[in-house]
Amino acid sequence: MSEQPAPPERYICIHGHFYQPPRENPWLETVETEDSAAPYHDWNERITAECYAPNGASRIVNGENQIIRIMNNYSRISFNFGPTLLSWLEENAPRTYRMIRDADRQSMLRYAGHGSALAQVYNHIIMPLANTRDRITQIRWGIADFQHRFGRAPEGMWLSETAVDNETLDLLAQNGILFTILAPHQCARVREWAETTLQPTLDTLQGARWIETPNASVNPNHPYLVQLKDGRSITVFFYNGPLSRSIAFEGVLNNGETFAGRLARGLDPSNPEPQVVHVATDGESYGHHHRHGEMALSYALRFIEDKKLAQLTNYGHFLAQFPPKWEAEIVEDTSWSCAHGIERWRSDCGCNGGHQGWNQRWRAPLRAAFDWLRDTVTPLTENIAQGLLKDVWSARDAYISVILAAGTAGACEAIDQFFADHAERELSLAERTTVLEMMEMQRHTQLMYTSCGWFFDDISGIETVQVMAYAARALRLAADIFGLNSALLEWQFVERLRQANCNSPQWKDGGDIYRRLVQTMEVNLEQVAAHYAISSVFSSYPDETVLFCYTVRRLDYQIVNSGRARLAMGRCRITSNLTEETEEVSFAALHFGDHNVTAAVERSTPQDLVAFDDLKQKCSAAVTQANLPEVVRLIDSFFGGSPYSLASLFRDDQRRILRFILNSTLSEVEDSLVKIYEEHASLLHFLNASGLPKPPALTMAAGFAINAGLRRALEEEPIDLGQVRSLISLAKSDGVVLESHALRYLTDQHMKRAMVQLHAKPLESGNLDHAVTLARTLRELPFELNLWQAQNIWYDTLTRSNRFLLGLDAASAELWRANFLELGRQLSIAVEQLVVEEGSLAIPPLPGLAESTPSQTKALVP
Repeated sequence: MSEQPAPPERYICIHGHFYQPPRENPWLETVETEDSAAPYHDWNERITAECYAPNGASRIVNGENQIIRIMNNYSRISFNFGPTLLSWLEENAPRTYRMIRDADRQSMLRYAGHGSALAQVYNHIIMPLANTRDRITQIRWGIADFQHRFGRAPEGMWLSETAVDNETLDLLAQNGILFTILAPHQCARVREWAETTLQPTLDTLQGARWIETPNASVNPNHPYLVQLKDGRSITVFFYNGPLSRSIAFEGVLNNGETFAGRLARGLDPSNPEPQVVHVATDGESYGHHHRHGEMALSYALRFIEDKKLAQLTNYGHFLAQFPPKWEAEIVEDTSWSCAHGIERWRSDCGCNGGHQGWNQRWRAPLRAAFDWLRDTVTPLTENIAQGLLKDVWSARDAYISVILAAGTAGACEAIDQFFADHAERELSLAERTTVLEMMEMQRHTQLMYTSCGWFFDDISGIETVQVMAYAARALRLAADIFGLNSALLEWQFVERLRQANCNSPQWKDGGDIYRRLVQTMEVNLEQVAAHYAISSVFSSYPDETVLFCYTVRRLDYQIVNSGRARLAMGRCRITSNLTEETEEVSFAALHFGDHNVTAAVERSTPQDLVAFDDLKQKCSAAVTQANLPEVVRLIDSFFGGSPYSLASLFRDDQRRILRFILNSTLSEVEDSLVKIYEEHASLLHFLNASGLPKPPALTMAAGFAINAGLRRALEEEPIDLGQVRSLISLAKSDGVVLESHALRYLTDQHMKRAMVQLHAKPLESGNLDHAVTLARTLRELPFELNLWQAQNIWYDTLTRSNRFLLGLDAASAELWRANFLELGRQLSIAVEQLVVEEGSLAIPPLPGLAESTPSQTKALVP
């Protein structure tokens, strides 16, 4: 395609909807291990590594697959991130979170003050299926979260699944939202007004002819105004459907130049009016659904600019220049992901994940059960709030300030300010707890409507179990707040869930899933104390520690050892950081060795202190004498039993402690298998060379021994390269399949640690040499590495190099530069061609780095 001036007033906008459902355990407020995401801790972490982080520092490479440019894709596209996902990123992936926020600031400079970030309704509920009060809360929480993170008011808001009706649009407009994005089939009809009219009015639209737009036939290349109640209006951009589908499902992301060309061909050369070709897909298309999709996006963006195919823009920027000249009416109760409107979230409409023979008749009773719970607690909420809150629903809308401050140094101040603004009077501690529990209950009635709970094939899916867990949390809080019979309330709820039959033969119905999966997730303060008691046997805690969303204050503690046995006893105060609920408990935890642990917990009162001190003395004496049966008898007598064990630990700590316990056992097993392999390796070599069948047991021993040896060699500091080469050679000769995914993860983390060390102390003796040696070593491994984090840290170090090199003499500085550039080469960075990208991680390069452009070098997009 020959280079030419960009057509006047021709624009391209790419929107990415980046979203994950909230995954936190409702009682712990943390995402627990998800085995299906291995080797990552959970799916948020995995998709961050595959998509969210790479788009903040995406690569353009040359013909040798070496990096010549790093781009923050977010700064050039339009995007929205779900608020609950941003909350997770802020805590667990701060580097990625910073790149997202930086991109919005960069886009404001690029697009005349209009940031590329859009807000989103808070936790991705289907708005037309919600009542008005919940819709308002979703919008206001979404706006407040956006303002908190991006420091400005949002111009646009993304609707979950683009599910829409006129009431939802009107509520957006009432809350200051200027525009939203919909699918083309959601347009019912359009009409134009006189060209001389700059802004539409009811008078100018009178008599204009409506044009029906069946089968997604609306022209997507310009915005439309939707008239609402009381003179309000909102702009709607109907995205280009065929182009969006090609990105998501048709392989367009296999090549960045093809991607750019498809977008440019969406412009209508015969239309002299300003145009914007815009597409909208799940943001996860760029890297998670399509490997290296973020690189295709980067290359397409640069190709569009370099070849002047069009001007890049975002929605706010285009709208400010070219207000709508057309009016539209929408098709109500529709969405982008259900051919039947919004039925995917309330009925067996046929839209599903594709599991043959299954139905989704469970959707209707699931929603009915949730609606019943919401409608049951609503009048009770209004009743109990009288005399406590000025307006309970205004307070709920404002509670987002408390949510945003949770877990931060300002959490207590945010709670105090919340009560100062919304309490009817000064409340007692018990009343404050009641109000906070009520707000938490309301938060969970919002979370339980997260759309993913209905999206997939079966009620047993992890997304549906998650929303049931939110409902269970709301239900338990309701019973506590309103003094209801918890068992009866739960029975009424579960009976409704029993109407939702399960497809999977493992489960009977929603009630069965609730009893077996959801109830086991529930946590109370006593269980938090039991977790603390047991884990304290294996971990050292300070006098005050935060344990998930609880603060544990140690009041008394002692630990006694005897051989392999260990006894921990004490008292502590447990406080919920969310509701201020507090309880003091006494505890005892006895570890016999291996996985055998028993523990007991009991609420503590001042009257119990003397008796508990006496118990501690007797138990300590019994442990010292190795009389463990007597210790168990004493604990059972005082506490009335020892119901807690290692199985009582919360999932992540349970696994951590089990790994600790199993280390010696696994080491013995590993040594045995390695010994078997070493003794019979020559026989295995012979069988393999002769093409004779190999005994499965011997093959298993070889596979374990070689992969275990590689893990150990790669964990060495420095890596034992000779051993790595030897083991890889053995794997080839014996036909052993390497555990590439796990080994890749291990080496990636190893390289990252070396780069973090270099970044922290770049001039410390040996740090740079170690990083260079390690990078060279890793290049010899027979599997693809993901050096993304190491490459980013190299860039970060580059940004600081001109400052810290000032303290060196010229010869030392030049030597450091040479070694640092060599490190970049080993990390697959084309340092001689490297382009410093505006708004990227880099600053003006080191001497010797030449500038280049993507148009001068062919980019490879795998």
